[in-house]
Amino acid sequence: MEASKFVVIGQRLGRKARLLIFSLFLISQGLLTCPPAAAQSDATPTPPQQPATPQLQTPPPAPTQTPEERARVLREAQARINARRQARIQQIINETYGHKFEAYFGGGYLRFHPGEMKQRNEEAAWNIGITDYIRPKLGITADFRGYYGTAYIGNNPYGVFQPSISQYTFMFGPQYRVYAKPKFAMSLQALAGFGHGNFDTGTGGLPGNLIGLYPNGNAFNLSLGVPLDYNLSPGLALRLTPLYFLSTYGSDVQNSLGFNAGVVYRFGKR
Repeated sequence: MEASKFVVIGQRLGRKARLLIFSLFLISQGLLTCPPAAAQSDATPTPPQQPATPQLQTPPPAPTQTPEERARVLREAQARINARRQARIQQIINETYGHKFEAYFGGGYLRFHPGEMKQRNEEAAWNIGITDYIRPKLGITADFRGYYGTAYIGNNPYGVFQPSISQYTFMFGPQYRVYAKPKFAMSLQALAGFGHGNFDTGTGGLPGNLIGLYPNGNAFNLSLGVPLDYNLSPGLALRLTPLYFLSTYGSDVQNSLGFNAGVVYRFGKR
């Protein structure tokens, strides 16, 4: 009996020993199969990763324009250019014609009829005047002129053939500017007043009516003109004024044509 117990106990211990040996074998195999890098990674800290460099994004291609859209863009650009040009032109016009006064002086020419039966003669003139603009385009003008010429008498018993004659006028009236650009302007002028004629200045004291000239005296004068200005600067211009001139010496009406030419100086502000 005692021997059998020892045998049973020995068998049990043998089985336990075999299980322990088998377990140790499995553990040793697991340790041998683990990679060394993994062990090193557990011991060595992982260095920090560098941030990734952002990549530049290529902009999307611009949408293509149709011919109609391109034409519309060109029209709009041209319209803006024209608007700026018109603004500059209008500024120059305002600076040029925004003055309150225009003073002018110069000379002139007139084809005048010195007597009822006499041929027309040529007269040279001086002319000064001033215009006060009471409106942007409407002004009131005061005008002074002097005309000088030689009358052709022909055969006569007094021996006076080419006497000198003269006349002086003072007129006033409206002047209206109908066209205004940076370089050019045109106005309409209507003046009325009176004048004085000297027709026996060169007759040696002989009355002019004895040789067919009008008698000395005063007369109604009327002048219709078209002043044409060429601007040298906003305050300075050259002027040419074709005109019709009416006078009433004696019992006749003299219809004459001529022109005045001179310089215009603009000054003052409205």
